This record gives sequence, structure tokens and C-alpha cells, in this order.
Amino acid sequence: MALRTGSFPENYFQDTAVFGSRLNGALLTGFLVLIAVCPFFLSSQMLTILTTMGISVVSVHGLNILTGYCGQISIGHSGFMAVGGYASAILCAKFGWPFWAALPCAALAAGIAGLVFGLPSLKIKGFYLIMATIAAQFIIIWIIIQLRSLTGGTDGLAVPKPVIAGISFGSKANYFYLVMAVSVLATFTARNIVRTRAGRAFIAIRDNDLAAEVMGVSLWSYKLQAFFIGCLYAGAAGALVVHNFSFASIDQFPFMDSVWYLGMLIVGGMGSTTGAIMGVVALRLLDEIVTVAGPILSAAVAPQAAASLALISHGLVIIVFLIFEPRGLHHRWERIKSYFRLWPFSHEAAE
Repeated sequence: MALRTGSFPENYFQDTAVFGSRLNGALLTGFLVLIAVCPFFLSSQMLTILTTMGISVVSVHGLNILTGYCGQISIGHSGFMAVGGYASAILCAKFGWPFWAALPCAALAAGIAGLVFGLPSLKIKGFYLIMATIAAQFIIIWIIIQLRSLTGGTDGLAVPKPVIAGISFGSKANYFYLVMAVSVLATFTARNIVRTRAGRAFIAIRDNDLAAEVMGVSLWSYKLQAFFIGCLYAGAAGALVVHNFSFASIDQFPFMDSVWYLGMLIVGGMGSTTGAIMGVVALRLLDEIVTVAGPILSAAVAPQAAASLALISHGLVIIVFLIFEPRGLHHRWERIKSYFRLWPFSHEAAE
């Protein structure tokens, strides 16, 4: 953990603390206070954008644990979100479960699905694992369509708004608070998971699975744990998506979302909890910029150009980061902090 010049831990507890200094803790507290007051001065549209970002953060944290830390590339993340979304929808709409009970069960259902589709990772990796996770996306959607009596098939399923302790989260402001609470909890948990024995094993497998196995790391156990944890996050995010719209539909979980979640990791920085958040914010803000620029481009150039602007901009940004900043925004931010932290000896900043 990087500290200011002249600062250093004096004991083991300071060395393993989540916050390296009181300043970091104060900044986080200020950020949480800012989130708490957002509904009082932001428009309904801005709250919707922030809510979408919060849901994406939960999902991308799971993908970051699976891909960024453990190195198991998955392009079927949206499918596992669908498992969690439909599990929560069925429990609430068909069986009358409360949201607070359905949410962890939805996450668990997605985690179990992750275990099933994670089994091929014990024998295959790289391109072949990518193809297996793509297959998982389409298999899950096909199963949802076939279970028409439970899921509503292609027609979808109406879902009640969450109610917790007598408080309804039907309004945008209340649902914003719910999503932010889950997002903060997911971030804190993800940050601490990578500090555990399992987190260190994930990193060892990502860096060199053969060397990790020689050192005694159980590949089959930790790979399945990574799939399970990553899909737990996806299931929780899927449940939040469904209850946000009060409706469950397969259209809410398209295959391209799985690709863009991986793109968010690339932009933010794989293997970094902070980078996952940065990537989500960056690409979601890009979506809003494209929404504003689309009509302008349509009038100035051609309607066809405006229609493809979103895909072009996302793809272009990801390519630029892969070429010029493959370690993502988080690495660039660390470089900037190192520059000022070590000033006037900034040339010593680590690459």
C-alpha cells in the first residue's frame, strides 16, 4: 500500500489496515456523505444514471475477481446476471418472498450456476474457456425461455418493488439508496476477499497456474471458488436490475453486456477494486456523452453514423486503452499520485 513520504506502518495492524491513513478514511467518509445527499439536489435522470452505475459496479466486481484476479476469462457474465435476476423475480412474484430474502438466494443461485459452468475451467483455459463461457450465456437464456411457466418465457415476468422493514423502494431516490448500499457492501467485500488466503491463491493462479500448483495451491478448488464468488456478485446485480424495472425480461441481459463488462475492466484496470469502479464510471459516462452527441451527429452527418456511434466509441476506447494504457485508469492514477507523493524526486516514481 503506497503511503505519503515520511509515513510508514508501526505495527502489523497498521500494515494490514484497509485504509493506509486517516486521510483515506476521511475521503471515503466524505464520499459516502456525498452519496447520501445526492437525491436532494440531483435530477431524476441523474439518479437513474447513478443507479445504473451502482448495479454495474456490483457486477464488474464479480468479473474482476474471476478474470482480473484469478485470470479465468468469462464472456458470459450477463447470463449469470440473468440467473440471479430471474431467481429473485420468481421468488418474489410467484412465491411471495420478501426482497431481503430473495436477494441472497438469487446470488446463491447464480453462484451455483457459476460452479456448473466453471467446471470446464479445470481442463481448459484461454480461448477455449472463453468459448465455454459464451456457450453458458446462450444456454442460460435458452433455459429461461423454455421454463415459460416460471419465467414467462419471452413475455417476461412482472416483479414487485422491494420492501424492506416496511420501507418501500419504489421511488427512484429510495431505490438509489438501496443500490448504493449494496454497491458499497460489494466493494468492501471484494476489497477484503483479495486480501485473504483465497485472494492470494487467485493471483498466483492468474500469474502462473503451474507454479501455483507446484507451491501447493489447489487449482480445481480455487478456480471453482473464483467462479462461485464472481457469479454471486453477478446474481446480486441481476436481481437489482430486475427490481429496478419491476419486470424480468431476457432483453435486460444481452450478450453484448458481457463484452462491455469486460471492456470496463480493461479501461479501469484488471486486478484492481478501484479500477473496476473507474472502468464502470468511464464507460457509463461515455454512454451519456454518446446519447447527447448522437442527435447532433445525425443532423450534421447521417442518421446511420449516429446509430452506430455507441458501438464505435466503446470499441475505440477499449482499443486505445489496450494499446496505450493496458493496465487501465487505476494504474495511471497511481502514477499521478506517486509523482506528487515523491516530489521533488518524481523521477523515482515506479512504473
